[in-house]
Amino acid sequence: MKFGWKIVVGSIIGFFGAAFGSVGGVGGGGIFVPMLTLIIGFDPKSSTAISKCMIMGAAGSTVYYNLKLRHPTLDMPIIDYDLALLVQPMLMLGISIGVAFNVLFADWMVTVLLIILFLGTSSKAFMKGVDTWKKETLAKKEAARRSESNENEKIEYKAIPTGPGNAQKGSKTPDSEVSIFENVCWKELGLLMLVWVAFLVLQIIKNNTSNCSISYWTLNMLQIPVAVGVTGYEAFSLFTGRRVIASKGDEGANFRVLQLFLYCFFGVLAGVVGGLLGLGGGFILGPLFLELGIPPQVSSATATFAMTFSASMSVVEYYLLKRFPVPYALFFVAVATVAAFIGQHAVRKLINILGRASLIIFILSFTIFVSAISLGGVGISNMIQKISHHEYMGFENLCKYQP
Repeated sequence: MKFGWKIVVGSIIGFFGAAFGSVGGVGGGGIFVPMLTLIIGFDPKSSTAISKCMIMGAAGSTVYYNLKLRHPTLDMPIIDYDLALLVQPMLMLGISIGVAFNVLFADWMVTVLLIILFLGTSSKAFMKGVDTWKKETLAKKEAARRSESNENEKIEYKAIPTGPGNAQKGSKTPDSEVSIFENVCWKELGLLMLVWVAFLVLQIIKNNTSNCSISYWTLNMLQIPVAVGVTGYEAFSLFTGRRVIASKGDEGANFRVLQLFLYCFFGVLAGVVGGLLGLGGGFILGPLFLELGIPPQVSSATATFAMTFSASMSVVEYYLLKRFPVPYALFFVAVATVAAFIGQHAVRKLINILGRASLIIFILSFTIFVSAISLGGVGISNMIQKISHHEYMGFENLCKYQP
C-alpha cells in the first residue's frame, strides 16, 4: 500500500462520508463506493467490498458509542432493541434477495431505481426535518414564555419527543449515560446474534455450491424460516402486548396485524434495496423509522445497530472470497471508525447546545442526496460508455453468473 494524493483525498472524502453517514444512520456507502472507484481506482467489485468494510467500521464505532446512551426523553436505551429485533431478520433476508436481483437486473435499471428512490427519500426526510424544526421552535418559544411568566396558572403544554424540555419528572435527561452492561438488552441481542450466525453459515455454505443447484436453492430457502421465526416471535409478542416499541411512548403498545406486517415488509424492502444497490439498509430504515414517529436520535442509533449485522456479514463473506486487499481495507476501516466516533460526539454536543434533534434528520437527508448524485453520476457514466461500445444492457442469467 502506497500513500499518495489519491489516498489523501479519498481519506478526506471517506472521513466526512463516515461522519455524516453514521450520524444519519445510513452508513455512507453511497459516498464510499464512488470515492473508491473514481479516486482510488479500484474496480467496482473491490470498491463495493471495501465500502462494506468501511460501513462496518463506522457502524461498529457508532454502536459502541451509543451502547451507553439513554433515550432522549424516556427511561430506556437509545437503541430500541425490540424495533431492531422486528426488522433486522427481515433486513438480512431482503439483502439475500437483493443480491440476486443485482445479478439479474441490468446496470441502467439499478441506476434509475437508485436515483428515483434516493431523491424521493431525501426529499421526504428533508420535509420531515423542516416539520420537526418548526415544532422545536414552537417548543422553545413556549418554554421561554413559561420561564418568563410569574403567573401561578398552569399552562397546558406538551413538548414533542425531539424538543427541549420534554424530559418527564423522574426520567433520564438526554445527557445521562449508564454502563454498557446495564444498558444492553441481552436477550434481544442474543437473538440478533443467532440470526447473524445462522445467515452467515448459510451464506458461506452457499458460496461453495454451484448456482441454481438443488443445494443452492435449499440453502436460500432455509433463510426464510430463520428470519420469519425470529421476527414472527417479536411480532406476536408486540401484538399480544407482552413487548412494546418503547421508543414510541404510549403509541408503541398497541399494534394491529397490518401495522406489524408493514414493519416487516419495509424491513425486507430495505434489505432488497441494500442488496440490489450494494449499500446498507440504513438509506431506507432511517427515513422509515422517522415516519413511524421514532425520535431522530433513536432512529439513527437503531438503524445503525441493525445495519451493523448485515455489513459485518458481508465483510466476512468478501474476506473469504478474497474480494479486497486487506491493507487498504484496514486503513479505510480505521478512517471510517474514527470519523464516525467524532461525528457522533460533535453532533450530540450540537444537539445539546441548540436543543434541536432535527439536525440529525437534515444530515440524513443531505447524505442521501449526495449519495444519489454521486452513485447516479457513476451509473450514468457507465451507461453512456456501454451504449457507445454497443454492449448488452438487458437482464442477466443468475445461473451463469460467476462472482
